[in-house]
Amino acid sequence: MPPNPQTGFLADYLQFLLATASGLASHGFHLQAAEAGLPVAEWRVLACLWDSDGNTITEIARLAQMEQSRLTKVVDRMDARRLIRRVRSAEDRRLVHVWLTATGRDLAEAMVERAKRHEAEFIAASLTEAEGKRLKALLSKVIRRASAETSHAVRR
Repeated sequence: MPPNPQTGFLADYLQFLLATASGLASHGFHLQAAEAGLPVAEWRVLACLWDSDGNTITEIARLAQMEQSRLTKVVDRMDARRLIRRVRSAEDRRLVHVWLTATGRDLAEAMVERAKRHEAEFIAASLTEAEGKRLKALLSKVIRRASAETSHAVRR
């Protein structure tokens, strides 16, 4: 249940509000991903690769907000399902790049379209179009500024 906006610490605590809004915004889409047989962690990897195919494991972990050891296990599962392929860098053998396979690309494309529709429906149910654009702009600003000042947070 959302906090009472009139009282209490949590009702005005930014981190709680961000986490609650994120959970509410994501829930419906996460159900859609599960129906498509795609765990949330795998969806995050697909979305990262959709934007920048060939990213390193380290960069995907940062973008997906996942510990690198957990991400490696997720990538192992996705590799076994032939959604991605891993290629060790010829220049630096410590780096592993991850690429979408044709199957992974098809799934990513379908899920990105579903995510866009879900986002539009969520915003339309909660905010005006202008408010949605403003909220995204403000969040992007917060992320840019906070990222410049601190190391990137990792979800567990």
